[in-house]
Amino acid sequence: MSADTLSTEARSRKFGAQEADGIVRCDACPVLCRIRPGRSGACSRYANEAGHLVRTDPVVLLHDAAEAGAKLVPFGAAEWDGRVLDPSRTFVTGIGAGTTYPDYKPAPFIVASEHEGVETVTVVTEGIFSYCGVKVKIDTDRHLGPERAAIRVNGEEVGHVTTAEYGSQMLSVGGVRHLTGGSKKEGSVTCDTLLRLCAGDSVTMTIDGGHEVVVQAGRAPIVDGTPEQRMRVGCGSATVGIFARQWLGHADEVIVVDDHITGVLTEHQAGKVLGMRPAGIRVKGRRSTPGRYFQVANPGIGWGGTDIADPLGIIQAIDPATAWPGLRLLMTSTTGEHALWLVLDDDLKPVPAEMPAPVRQVVDRIGENCEPSLCTVLFMAGAGGSLRAGVTENPVLLTRSVAAGETKVTMGGAPVTVWPGGGITVMADVTRLPRNAFGAVPTPAIVAPIEFTLPRDLYARLGGHDGDVVAMADVLREVGPAARIDGWNPDHPWPAGEVA
Repeated sequence: MSADTLSTEARSRKFGAQEADGIVRCDACPVLCRIRPGRSGACSRYANEAGHLVRTDPVVLLHDAAEAGAKLVPFGAAEWDGRVLDPSRTFVTGIGAGTTYPDYKPAPFIVASEHEGVETVTVVTEGIFSYCGVKVKIDTDRHLGPERAAIRVNGEEVGHVTTAEYGSQMLSVGGVRHLTGGSKKEGSVTCDTLLRLCAGDSVTMTIDGGHEVVVQAGRAPIVDGTPEQRMRVGCGSATVGIFARQWLGHADEVIVVDDHITGVLTEHQAGKVLGMRPAGIRVKGRRSTPGRYFQVANPGIGWGGTDIADPLGIIQAIDPATAWPGLRLLMTSTTGEHALWLVLDDDLKPVPAEMPAPVRQVVDRIGENCEPSLCTVLFMAGAGGSLRAGVTENPVLLTRSVAAGETKVTMGGAPVTVWPGGGITVMADVTRLPRNAFGAVPTPAIVAPIEFTLPRDLYARLGGHDGDVVAMADVLREVGPAARIDGWNPDHPWPAGEVA
Protein backbone atom coordinates (compact mmCIF):
# COMPACT_ATOMS: atom_id res chain seq x y z
CA MET A 1 0.00 0.00 0.00
CA SER A 2 1.41 3.35 -0.97
CA ALA A 3 1.78 6.30 1.37
CA ASP A 4 -0.83 8.20 -0.65
CA THR A 5 -3.31 5.35 -0.30
CA LEU A 6 -2.63 5.15 3.41
CA SER A 7 -3.23 8.87 3.78
CA THR A 8 -6.64 8.51 2.17
CA GLU A 9 -7.52 5.57 4.38
CA ALA A 10 -6.29 7.31 7.51
CA ARG A 11 -8.65 10.14 6.66
CA SER A 12 -11.75 8.27 5.52
CA ARG A 13 -11.11 4.53 6.00
CA LYS A 14 -12.44 3.94 2.44
CA PHE A 15 -16.00 3.92 3.76
CA GLY A 16 -19.08 5.50 2.30
CA ALA A 17 -20.45 6.54 -1.05
CA GLN A 18 -21.19 10.10 -2.10
CA GLU A 19 -24.74 10.99 -3.08
CA ALA A 20 -26.48 14.20 -4.17
CA ASP A 21 -26.33 17.36 -2.05
CA GLY A 22 -23.08 16.29 -0.46
CA ILE A 23 -24.73 13.41 1.39
CA VAL A 24 -22.52 10.42 2.18
CA ARG A 25 -23.97 6.98 2.77
CA CYS A 26 -21.99 5.25 5.53
CA ASP A 27 -21.43 1.53 5.00
CA ALA A 28 -19.46 0.92 8.20
CA CYS A 29 -22.37 -1.13 9.60
CA PRO A 30 -25.66 -2.57 8.32
CA VAL A 31 -27.67 0.55 9.27
CA LEU A 32 -26.32 2.41 6.19
CA CYS A 33 -26.92 5.95 7.48
CA ARG A 34 -27.25 8.80 4.96
CA ILE A 35 -25.21 11.57 6.57
CA ARG A 36 -25.51 15.20 5.55
CA PRO A 37 -22.45 17.50 5.53
CA GLY A 38 -21.33 18.45 9.01
CA ARG A 39 -23.46 15.77 10.67
CA SER A 40 -22.68 12.38 12.18
CA GLY A 41 -24.43 9.04 11.80
CA ALA A 42 -26.75 7.33 14.25
CA CYS A 43 -23.82 5.78 16.13
CA SER A 44 -22.00 9.15 16.39
CA ARG A 45 -18.83 7.30 15.35
CA TYR A 46 -18.75 8.46 11.72
CA ALA A 47 -19.36 11.92 10.29
CA ASN A 48 -19.57 13.68 6.94
CA GLU A 49 -16.66 16.09 6.65
CA ALA A 50 -16.75 17.97 3.34
CA GLY A 51 -18.06 14.93 1.51
CA HIS A 52 -15.65 12.49 3.16
CA LEU A 53 -16.75 9.93 5.72
CA VAL A 54 -14.44 10.25 8.72
CA ARG A 55 -14.18 8.62 12.14
CA THR A 56 -15.11 10.99 14.93
CA ASP A 57 -12.78 9.24 17.41
CA PRO A 58 -9.04 8.92 16.90
CA VAL A 59 -7.19 5.67 16.43
CA VAL A 60 -5.59 4.64 19.71
CA LEU A 61 -1.87 3.86 19.71
CA LEU A 62 -0.30 2.23 22.75
CA HIS A 63 3.32 3.15 23.36
CA ASP A 64 5.56 1.14 25.64
CA ALA A 65 7.78 3.91 26.97
CA ALA A 66 8.58 2.42 30.38
CA GLU A 67 12.18 1.46 29.66
CA ALA A 68 13.11 4.45 27.50
CA GLY A 69 11.31 6.96 29.68
CA ALA A 70 10.12 8.68 26.53
CA LYS A 71 7.64 11.52 26.84
CA LEU A 72 4.28 10.75 25.28
CA VAL A 73 2.99 13.30 22.81
CA PRO A 74 -0.47 14.62 23.76
CA PHE A 75 -3.34 13.97 21.38
CA GLY A 76 -3.62 16.53 18.60
CA ALA A 77 -0.17 18.04 19.04
CA ALA A 78 0.47 19.98 15.85
CA GLU A 79 4.23 19.67 16.14
CA TRP A 80 4.18 15.86 16.09
CA ASP A 81 6.66 14.73 13.42
CA GLY A 82 6.33 10.95 13.68
CA ARG A 83 9.73 10.44 15.31
CA VAL A 84 8.77 10.39 18.97
CA LEU A 85 7.11 6.95 18.89
CA ASP A 86 9.43 4.01 18.42
CA PRO A 87 7.79 1.66 15.84
CA SER A 88 9.14 -1.38 17.68
CA ARG A 89 7.47 -0.23 20.93
CA THR A 90 4.13 0.93 19.49
CA PHE A 91 0.96 -1.09 19.14
CA VAL A 92 -1.99 -0.06 16.96
CA THR A 93 -5.27 -0.98 18.64
CA GLY A 94 -8.67 -1.53 17.09
CA ILE A 95 -10.10 1.43 19.05
CA GLY A 96 -11.10 3.99 16.45
CA ALA A 97 -9.79 1.85 13.59
CA GLY A 98 -13.09 1.29 11.79
CA THR A 99 -14.80 -1.91 10.67
CA THR A 100 -14.60 -4.30 7.74
CA TYR A 101 -18.33 -4.05 6.95
CA PRO A 102 -19.71 -4.96 4.39
CA ASP A 103 -17.23 -7.73 5.05
CA TYR A 104 -15.40 -8.11 1.76
CA LYS A 105 -12.74 -5.53 2.65
CA PRO A 106 -9.40 -6.14 4.35
CA ALA A 107 -9.11 -4.90 7.92
CA PRO A 108 -8.56 -1.13 8.28
CA PHE A 109 -4.97 -1.64 9.47
CA ILE A 110 -2.69 -4.57 8.73
CA VAL A 111 0.55 -3.49 10.34
CA ALA A 112 4.01 -5.02 9.95
CA SER A 113 6.61 -4.64 12.69
CA GLU A 114 9.68 -6.47 13.92
CA HIS A 115 10.18 -8.09 17.30
CA GLU A 116 13.49 -9.69 18.27
CA GLY A 117 14.37 -10.22 14.66
CA VAL A 118 11.03 -11.77 13.69
CA GLU A 119 8.74 -9.88 11.33
CA THR A 120 5.20 -9.89 12.66
CA VAL A 121 1.83 -8.66 11.44
CA THR A 122 -0.98 -7.22 13.54
CA VAL A 123 -4.40 -7.14 11.90
CA VAL A 124 -6.43 -4.33 13.49
CA THR A 125 -10.17 -3.77 13.29
CA GLU A 126 -13.34 -3.01 15.21
CA GLY A 127 -15.78 -5.87 15.36
CA ILE A 128 -19.54 -5.36 15.15
CA PHE A 129 -20.69 -7.91 17.72
CA SER A 130 -24.33 -8.98 17.77
CA TYR A 131 -23.24 -12.22 19.42
CA CYS A 132 -21.89 -10.70 22.60
CA GLY A 133 -22.63 -10.06 26.24
CA VAL A 134 -20.96 -9.69 29.59
CA LYS A 135 -20.45 -12.10 32.45
CA VAL A 136 -20.65 -10.30 35.79
CA LYS A 137 -19.06 -11.67 38.96
CA ILE A 138 -20.41 -10.03 42.11
CA ASP A 139 -18.48 -10.73 45.29
CA THR A 140 -21.18 -11.14 47.90
CA ASP A 141 -22.90 -13.77 50.03
CA ARG A 142 -26.17 -11.91 49.63
CA HIS A 143 -28.86 -13.72 47.71
CA LEU A 144 -29.52 -11.56 44.65
CA GLY A 145 -32.17 -13.75 43.06
CA PRO A 146 -33.06 -17.31 42.11
CA GLU A 147 -30.90 -19.06 39.55
CA ARG A 148 -32.28 -18.47 36.03
CA ALA A 149 -34.27 -15.43 37.24
CA ALA A 150 -34.59 -12.60 34.75
CA ILE A 151 -32.44 -9.49 35.15
CA ARG A 152 -34.17 -6.26 34.17
CA VAL A 153 -33.02 -2.73 33.39
CA ASN A 154 -35.74 -0.10 33.01
CA GLY A 155 -38.24 -2.94 33.05
CA GLU A 156 -36.69 -4.75 30.06
CA GLU A 157 -35.20 -8.22 30.38
CA VAL A 158 -31.47 -8.05 29.60
CA GLY A 159 -30.09 -11.28 31.07
CA HIS A 160 -30.41 -13.83 33.85
CA VAL A 161 -28.88 -15.03 37.10
CA THR A 162 -26.56 -17.97 36.59
CA THR A 163 -24.72 -20.33 38.94
CA ALA A 164 -23.34 -19.04 42.24
CA GLU A 165 -19.61 -19.54 42.63
CA TYR A 166 -17.41 -19.55 45.74
CA GLY A 167 -18.26 -16.30 47.48
CA SER A 168 -19.70 -14.70 44.36
CA GLN A 169 -22.99 -14.40 42.52
CA MET A 170 -22.80 -14.64 38.73
CA LEU A 171 -24.92 -12.80 36.18
CA SER A 172 -25.15 -13.22 32.42
CA VAL A 173 -26.17 -10.03 30.63
CA GLY A 174 -26.78 -9.53 26.93
CA GLY A 175 -26.47 -12.12 24.21
CA VAL A 176 -27.94 -12.23 20.74
CA ARG A 177 -31.41 -13.29 21.89
CA HIS A 178 -31.82 -10.15 23.97
CA LEU A 179 -30.13 -7.92 21.39
CA THR A 180 -32.09 -9.14 18.37
CA GLY A 181 -34.61 -11.78 19.47
CA GLY A 182 -36.98 -9.61 21.50
CA SER A 183 -38.71 -6.31 21.01
CA LYS A 184 -36.96 -3.27 19.61
CA LYS A 185 -36.95 -1.69 23.06
CA GLU A 186 -35.46 -4.81 24.66
CA GLY A 187 -32.64 -4.81 22.12
CA SER A 188 -31.99 -1.11 22.61
CA VAL A 189 -31.93 -1.32 26.42
CA THR A 190 -29.74 -4.43 26.33
CA CYS A 191 -27.25 -2.73 24.01
CA ASP A 192 -27.15 0.38 26.18
CA THR A 193 -26.68 -1.74 29.31
CA LEU A 194 -23.75 -3.60 27.76
CA LEU A 195 -22.15 -0.40 26.57
CA ARG A 196 -22.40 1.21 30.01
CA LEU A 197 -21.04 -1.85 31.78
CA CYS A 198 -18.12 -2.08 29.34
CA ALA A 199 -17.41 1.64 29.80
CA GLY A 200 -17.13 1.17 33.57
CA ASP A 201 -20.36 3.05 34.32
CA SER A 202 -22.81 1.97 37.01
CA VAL A 203 -26.00 0.15 36.02
CA THR A 204 -28.98 -0.44 38.31
CA MET A 205 -30.56 -3.86 37.79
CA THR A 206 -33.53 -5.58 39.36
CA ILE A 207 -33.86 -9.34 39.58
CA ASP A 208 -37.20 -11.10 39.39
CA GLY A 209 -37.99 -12.64 42.76
CA GLY A 210 -34.85 -11.06 44.18
CA HIS A 211 -33.23 -7.73 44.85
CA GLU A 212 -31.90 -4.54 43.28
CA VAL A 213 -28.19 -4.42 42.61
CA VAL A 214 -26.01 -1.62 41.27
CA VAL A 215 -23.16 -3.03 39.20
CA GLN A 216 -20.00 -1.16 38.20
CA ALA A 217 -16.78 -2.80 37.05
CA GLY A 218 -14.05 -2.54 39.67
CA ARG A 219 -16.41 -1.16 42.33
CA ALA A 220 -18.29 -2.70 45.23
CA PRO A 221 -21.82 -3.86 44.39
CA ILE A 222 -24.73 -2.06 46.05
CA VAL A 223 -27.53 -4.42 47.10
CA ASP A 224 -30.86 -2.80 47.97
CA GLY A 225 -29.07 0.48 48.59
CA THR A 226 -26.33 -0.96 50.83
CA PRO A 227 -22.75 -1.16 49.52
CA GLU A 228 -21.14 -4.56 50.02
CA GLN A 229 -17.87 -4.62 51.94
CA ARG A 230 -16.49 -8.14 52.07
CA MET A 231 -16.25 -11.32 50.04
CA ARG A 232 -16.60 -14.28 52.39
CA VAL A 233 -13.51 -16.11 53.61
CA GLY A 234 -15.13 -19.45 52.78
CA CYS A 235 -18.28 -21.46 53.36
CA GLY A 236 -19.37 -22.17 56.93
CA SER A 237 -17.57 -25.49 56.98
CA ALA A 238 -14.35 -24.02 55.60
CA THR A 239 -14.48 -21.16 58.10
CA VAL A 240 -14.79 -23.67 60.93
CA GLY A 241 -11.79 -25.58 59.64
CA ILE A 242 -9.64 -22.50 59.10
CA PHE A 243 -10.12 -21.02 62.57
CA ALA A 244 -10.87 -24.12 64.70
CA ARG A 245 -7.52 -24.15 66.49
CA GLN A 246 -7.80 -20.42 67.26
CA TRP A 247 -11.18 -20.96 68.95
CA LEU A 248 -9.98 -23.93 70.98
CA GLY A 249 -10.10 -23.14 74.67
CA HIS A 250 -12.03 -19.91 74.17
CA ALA A 251 -15.38 -21.25 72.89
CA ASP A 252 -17.19 -24.52 73.55
CA GLU A 253 -19.14 -24.39 70.30
CA VAL A 254 -19.00 -22.30 67.15
CA ILE A 255 -21.71 -22.20 64.48
CA VAL A 256 -20.83 -20.43 61.23
CA VAL A 257 -24.07 -19.52 59.47
CA ASP A 258 -24.02 -19.94 55.69
CA ASP A 259 -26.74 -20.25 53.08
CA HIS A 260 -24.88 -23.11 51.42
CA ILE A 261 -22.91 -25.07 54.06
CA THR A 262 -23.34 -24.11 57.71
CA GLY A 263 -20.51 -25.37 59.94
CA VAL A 264 -20.81 -26.67 63.53
CA LEU A 265 -17.39 -26.89 65.19
CA THR A 266 -17.73 -29.75 67.70
CA GLU A 267 -19.44 -32.02 65.13
CA HIS A 268 -16.99 -31.05 62.41
CA GLN A 269 -13.95 -33.22 61.80
CA ALA A 270 -11.77 -30.27 62.85
CA GLY A 271 -13.41 -30.23 66.29
CA LYS A 272 -13.11 -34.00 66.64
CA VAL A 273 -9.41 -33.98 65.75
CA LEU A 274 -8.87 -31.22 68.32
CA GLY A 275 -10.65 -33.34 70.95
CA MET A 276 -13.50 -30.91 71.58
CA ARG A 277 -16.38 -32.06 73.76
CA PRO A 278 -19.73 -32.45 71.94
CA ALA A 279 -21.99 -29.50 72.71
CA GLY A 280 -25.37 -31.04 71.90
CA ILE A 281 -26.61 -28.06 69.88
CA ARG A 282 -28.43 -29.23 66.77
CA VAL A 283 -29.12 -26.82 63.92
CA LYS A 284 -31.93 -26.96 61.41
CA GLY A 285 -31.40 -28.09 57.86
CA ARG A 286 -30.20 -31.21 56.08
CA ARG A 287 -27.13 -32.81 57.63
CA SER A 288 -24.57 -33.64 54.99
CA THR A 289 -21.43 -34.92 56.64
CA PRO A 290 -20.55 -34.40 60.32
CA GLY A 291 -20.66 -30.71 61.22
CA ARG A 292 -21.90 -29.64 57.77
CA TYR A 293 -25.53 -28.64 57.18
CA PHE A 294 -27.37 -27.62 54.02
CA GLN A 295 -30.53 -25.47 53.81
CA VAL A 296 -30.54 -24.15 57.38
CA ALA A 297 -32.64 -21.21 56.17
CA ASN A 298 -33.88 -19.64 52.97
CA PRO A 299 -31.52 -17.54 50.80
CA GLY A 300 -31.57 -13.82 51.54
CA ILE A 301 -29.51 -10.78 52.47
CA GLY A 302 -29.17 -11.57 56.17
CA TRP A 303 -26.63 -13.64 58.09
CA GLY A 304 -24.38 -15.64 55.76
CA GLY A 305 -26.56 -15.05 52.72
CA THR A 306 -29.68 -16.40 54.45
CA ASP A 307 -32.94 -14.64 55.19
CA ILE A 308 -32.44 -14.65 58.97
CA ALA A 309 -31.76 -11.65 61.17
CA ASP A 310 -31.74 -13.66 64.42
CA PRO A 311 -29.23 -16.54 64.20
CA LEU A 312 -30.91 -18.36 67.10
CA GLY A 313 -33.68 -19.15 64.61
CA ILE A 314 -31.56 -21.90 63.04
CA ILE A 315 -31.09 -23.78 66.33
CA GLN A 316 -33.44 -26.75 66.28
CA ALA A 317 -32.70 -28.23 69.69
CA ILE A 318 -30.26 -28.27 72.59
CA ASP A 319 -29.75 -31.75 74.05
CA PRO A 320 -29.88 -31.57 77.89
CA ALA A 321 -28.00 -34.86 78.09
CA THR A 322 -25.03 -33.33 76.30
CA ALA A 323 -25.08 -29.54 76.77
CA TRP A 324 -24.33 -27.86 80.10
CA PRO A 325 -24.96 -24.55 81.89
CA GLY A 326 -22.23 -22.04 81.13
CA LEU A 327 -21.55 -23.49 77.67
CA ARG A 328 -19.92 -20.76 75.57
CA LEU A 329 -21.41 -20.43 72.09
CA LEU A 330 -20.24 -18.24 69.21
CA MET A 331 -22.46 -17.69 66.19
CA THR A 332 -20.88 -15.83 63.30
CA SER A 333 -21.29 -15.29 59.58
CA THR A 334 -18.81 -16.23 56.88
CA THR A 335 -17.58 -12.63 56.65
CA GLY A 336 -17.50 -11.82 60.36
CA GLU A 337 -19.86 -8.90 59.75
CA HIS A 338 -22.41 -10.63 61.97
CA ALA A 339 -21.34 -12.25 65.25
CA LEU A 340 -23.09 -13.08 68.52
CA TRP A 341 -21.61 -14.44 71.76
CA LEU A 342 -23.94 -16.49 73.97
CA VAL A 343 -23.72 -18.42 77.22
CA LEU A 344 -26.22 -21.15 78.18
CA ASP A 345 -28.07 -20.41 81.44
CA ASP A 346 -29.25 -22.97 83.97
CA ASP A 347 -32.20 -23.83 81.73
CA LEU A 348 -29.79 -24.28 78.78
CA LYS A 349 -31.17 -21.23 77.03
CA PRO A 350 -28.64 -19.14 75.05
CA VAL A 351 -28.21 -15.72 76.66
CA PRO A 352 -26.28 -12.92 74.88
CA ALA A 353 -23.12 -11.85 76.70
CA GLU A 354 -20.10 -9.68 76.12
CA MET A 355 -17.73 -11.32 73.69
CA PRO A 356 -14.30 -12.10 75.17
CA ALA A 357 -11.33 -10.39 73.58
CA PRO A 358 -9.69 -13.62 72.27
CA VAL A 359 -12.94 -14.60 70.54
CA ARG A 360 -13.43 -11.10 69.14
CA GLN A 361 -9.89 -11.28 67.77
CA VAL A 362 -10.73 -14.41 65.77
CA VAL A 363 -13.98 -12.89 64.47
CA ASP A 364 -12.01 -9.84 63.38
CA ARG A 365 -9.53 -12.15 61.70
CA ILE A 366 -12.36 -13.64 59.65
CA GLY A 367 -13.05 -10.13 58.37
CA GLU A 368 -9.35 -9.53 57.79
CA ASN A 369 -9.20 -12.60 55.57
CA CYS A 370 -12.16 -11.48 53.48
CA GLU A 371 -11.18 -9.77 50.25
CA PRO A 372 -12.92 -6.52 49.27
CA SER A 373 -16.22 -7.05 47.51
CA LEU A 374 -16.00 -6.07 43.84
CA CYS A 375 -17.90 -6.35 40.58
CA THR A 376 -15.98 -7.94 37.72
CA VAL A 377 -17.27 -7.43 34.16
CA LEU A 378 -15.97 -9.69 31.41
CA PHE A 379 -16.92 -8.82 27.84
CA MET A 380 -17.60 -12.00 25.85
CA ALA A 381 -18.01 -12.17 22.10
CA GLY A 382 -17.72 -14.46 19.12
CA ALA A 383 -15.58 -13.30 16.20
CA GLY A 384 -17.60 -14.43 13.21
CA GLY A 385 -16.96 -14.93 9.53
CA SER A 386 -17.25 -11.29 8.50
CA LEU A 387 -14.62 -10.13 10.95
CA ARG A 388 -12.29 -12.99 10.07
CA ALA A 389 -12.64 -12.21 6.36
CA GLY A 390 -10.88 -8.93 7.06
CA VAL A 391 -7.87 -10.98 8.12
CA THR A 392 -7.76 -13.72 5.50
CA GLU A 393 -9.67 -14.85 2.44
CA ASN A 394 -10.02 -18.29 4.04
CA PRO A 395 -11.39 -17.53 7.55
CA VAL A 396 -11.24 -21.08 8.91
CA LEU A 397 -7.45 -20.97 8.70
CA LEU A 398 -7.41 -18.04 11.12
CA THR A 399 -9.72 -19.92 13.49
CA ARG A 400 -7.40 -22.92 13.50
CA SER A 401 -4.34 -20.73 14.00
CA VAL A 402 -5.92 -18.99 17.00
CA ALA A 403 -6.96 -22.35 18.48
CA ALA A 404 -3.41 -23.65 18.05
CA GLY A 405 -1.97 -20.62 19.84
CA GLU A 406 -0.04 -19.47 16.76
CA THR A 407 -2.03 -16.24 16.44
CA LYS A 408 -2.35 -13.97 19.48
CA VAL A 409 -5.72 -12.26 20.04
CA THR A 410 -6.00 -9.00 21.98
CA MET A 411 -8.71 -6.40 22.49
CA GLY A 412 -7.41 -2.87 22.68
CA GLY A 413 -4.02 -4.41 23.45
CA ALA A 414 -5.42 -6.24 26.49
CA PRO A 415 -5.03 -10.01 26.80
CA VAL A 416 -8.11 -12.16 26.29
CA THR A 417 -9.19 -15.67 27.15
CA VAL A 418 -9.94 -17.72 24.04
CA TRP A 419 -12.46 -20.48 24.62
CA PRO A 420 -11.58 -23.93 23.28
CA GLY A 421 -13.72 -25.49 20.59
CA GLY A 422 -15.06 -24.09 17.36
CA GLY A 423 -15.00 -20.45 16.35
CA ILE A 424 -13.14 -17.62 18.05
CA THR A 425 -14.97 -16.88 21.30
CA VAL A 426 -13.10 -14.48 23.56
CA MET A 427 -13.51 -12.90 26.99
CA ALA A 428 -11.77 -9.76 28.24
CA ASP A 429 -11.80 -7.87 31.54
CA VAL A 430 -13.23 -4.48 30.58
CA THR A 431 -11.09 -2.67 33.16
CA ARG A 432 -7.93 -3.75 31.32
CA LEU A 433 -8.87 -2.06 28.05
CA PRO A 434 -8.05 1.61 27.39
CA ARG A 435 -10.82 4.07 28.17
CA ASN A 436 -13.63 4.55 25.67
CA ALA A 437 -12.75 1.26 23.99
CA PHE A 438 -16.33 0.23 23.22
CA GLY A 439 -19.03 1.68 21.01
CA ALA A 440 -22.41 0.68 19.65
CA VAL A 441 -24.43 0.79 16.48
CA PRO A 442 -28.23 0.85 16.42
CA THR A 443 -28.67 -2.55 14.73
CA PRO A 444 -28.27 -3.05 17.82
CA ALA A 445 -24.75 -4.34 18.39
CA ILE A 446 -21.63 -3.58 20.40
CA VAL A 447 -18.53 -2.37 18.60
CA ALA A 448 -15.29 -3.52 20.20
CA PRO A 449 -11.63 -3.48 19.20
CA ILE A 450 -9.87 -6.68 18.28
CA GLU A 451 -6.34 -7.39 17.07
CA PHE A 452 -4.68 -10.52 15.69
CA THR A 453 -0.88 -10.70 15.90
CA LEU A 454 1.12 -13.41 14.16
CA PRO A 455 4.40 -13.96 12.28
CA ARG A 456 4.48 -12.44 8.78
CA ASP A 457 5.27 -15.73 7.08
CA LEU A 458 2.36 -17.44 8.85
CA TYR A 459 0.06 -14.62 7.75
CA ALA A 460 0.98 -15.31 4.15
CA ARG A 461 0.36 -19.05 4.61
CA LEU A 462 -3.09 -18.32 6.04
CA GLY A 463 -4.06 -16.51 2.86
CA GLY A 464 -3.89 -13.12 4.51
CA HIS A 465 -4.28 -9.82 2.65
CA ASP A 466 -0.55 -9.52 2.18
CA GLY A 467 -0.85 -6.72 -0.37
CA ASP A 468 -2.48 -4.51 2.27
CA VAL A 469 0.26 -4.85 4.87
CA VAL A 470 1.74 -1.48 5.90
CA ALA A 471 4.95 -0.89 7.83
CA MET A 472 4.47 0.46 11.36
CA ALA A 473 6.66 3.45 10.56
CA ASP A 474 4.32 4.40 7.71
CA VAL A 475 1.27 4.03 9.94
CA LEU A 476 2.81 6.33 12.56
CA ARG A 477 3.77 8.88 9.94
CA GLU A 478 0.28 9.03 8.47
CA VAL A 479 -2.10 8.57 11.44
CA GLY A 480 0.16 9.69 14.30
CA PRO A 481 -0.79 13.38 14.23
CA ALA A 482 -4.48 12.51 14.68
CA ALA A 483 -4.02 9.53 17.00
CA ARG A 484 -4.72 9.21 20.68
CA ILE A 485 -1.55 7.97 22.32
CA ASP A 486 -1.82 6.01 25.55
CA GLY A 487 0.87 4.29 27.56
CA TRP A 488 1.19 0.54 27.39
CA ASN A 489 -0.07 -1.31 30.46
CA PRO A 490 3.06 -2.96 31.92
CA ASP A 491 0.93 -5.80 33.28
CA HIS A 492 0.04 -6.88 29.74
CA PRO A 493 2.31 -9.14 27.71
CA TRP A 494 3.59 -7.60 24.48
CA PRO A 495 1.55 -9.40 21.75
CA ALA A 496 4.42 -9.72 19.27
CA GLY A 497 6.59 -11.22 21.98
CA GLU A 498 4.19 -14.13 22.35
CA VAL A 499 4.31 -15.08 18.67
CA ALA A 500 7.88 -14.20 17.73
